[in-house]
Amino acid sequence: MSTIHWTEARTTRSARWHSESATPPPGRVIVADDRIKADTAYRLACEGTALLWQGDYHNARQLLQAMRRRVERKSPRPGNDPLESFHLHRRARSHRARVLGRLLVLLEDGYALNLRRAPDVRQACVEAYGPPREPTAISLTELLGVLGAHQWRLKGVRVPALGARIHPHYGVFSPVRGEYVDLVAEAPLPAPAARRTAFDLGTGTGVLAAVLARRGFERVTATDISPRALACARDNVGRLGLAARVEVAGPRLFPEGRADLIVCNPPWIPARPTSQLEHGVYDPGGGMLHDFLHGLAAHLTPGGEGWLVLSDLAERLGLRTRRQLLTRIEAAGLRVVDKADTLPRHPRATDTADPLHTARSAEVISLWRLAGP
Repeated sequence: MSTIHWTEARTTRSARWHSESATPPPGRVIVADDRIKADTAYRLACEGTALLWQGDYHNARQLLQAMRRRVERKSPRPGNDPLESFHLHRRARSHRARVLGRLLVLLEDGYALNLRRAPDVRQACVEAYGPPREPTAISLTELLGVLGAHQWRLKGVRVPALGARIHPHYGVFSPVRGEYVDLVAEAPLPAPAARRTAFDLGTGTGVLAAVLARRGFERVTATDISPRALACARDNVGRLGLAARVEVAGPRLFPEGRADLIVCNPPWIPARPTSQLEHGVYDPGGGMLHDFLHGLAAHLTPGGEGWLVLSDLAERLGLRTRRQLLTRIEAAGLRVVDKADTLPRHPRATDTADPLHTARSAEVISLWRLAGP
């Protein structure tokens, strides 16, 4: 167990350290409150000193915003090509996360946040972390993420293809980008004789499994390697009244047996994630994509199809080429039956201030219909 140590009223204290991004505990921690200036806090954080906040909660949030403005004054220079721009952007994001992550709060017994004007964070923390343990120090940025996820979980995200809401859990990628859902909801289904069973690999919230069940598949198996995703998918399947037709299984990628349709929406960017939530976007070396393609033929029924939902953003950033993708498909003994494309609708696609705007504005999201030889 990792711990942090600090001195308070001439007494050395300690607490358990937790970081969802696997950030190691800070080596130096000092107590800070409303008297500290933003310039001082920013300088200390850049030097590697963590500040354990003991002042007003809303002042802590204002200080975090002031520190963020100071970090963002030093925006990365544009790269000579999209790939260099991507790496510079990721480096800048990582630096920002490190600096802002050094403003800490202490969750005491039962996840109590004993700061002036602090909200009740206990239920949100139980949802994210499980039953409370000993006093735990976390970054304020992480706590804000936990509170935001709690609100998403309460309110849900409306999915027009389902005519219902999906309720994402903390650490599970939310279906706020509906383009990939619409592709699965509208793509031509296999022949009527091959519409009995379906697999949804890497199900996340369970949204695509629910779409497949609503499209008429008698039995859908949804898998994921993340325990949080499995719990989230079971919750959503139950809320939608589909528990009798959708089985959530794991942790694994492929379930046992074969299916008439196998759908996979892997992380789109073959790069290293820096937090738990980023696992929904970044896939080191394209490992999940490789495993899906090379396991697909062995799990399809005769006449069945595999649907790969994938953005070409990695290609536009220079992280993968179209030829490499097609070679992977061929090497797995698969053939392309058809491909449906759509354009992204998220705000970043039109944000000219985004250092990756050139690539994002040209992005295309595709559903590749694959079959065996």
